[in-house]
Amino acid sequence: MSVVYKITFPNGKIYIGQDRTDTLTYFGTLNSNLIEKDFTKEEKRDFTMRKEILWESETASKKEVYQMEFKFIREFQSNNPNKGYNRNPKFKG
Repeated sequence: MSVVYKITFPNGKIYIGQDRTDTLTYFGTLNSNLIEKDFTKEEKRDFTMRKEILWESETASKKEVYQMEFKFIREFQSNNPNKGYNRNPKFKG
């Protein structure tokens, strides 16, 4: 099962990713340095993220999964540094 998911961080910023194995504990290839800059040491001590499945398919090709991931990145503007942590595709604000 392939899925596209959205992770919401405590500061409201989001990350859109994909997982072609539908693993519950997979949270993508996030840039931890980028994210950590947004949180104080104290905020990092008690940290809750929310993972939501936006789309799923048992038959989608790798290309189709990437297309859906990028569709949601654009839709939610998670590549806008003010709204999210995706850096690709480049935000054209």
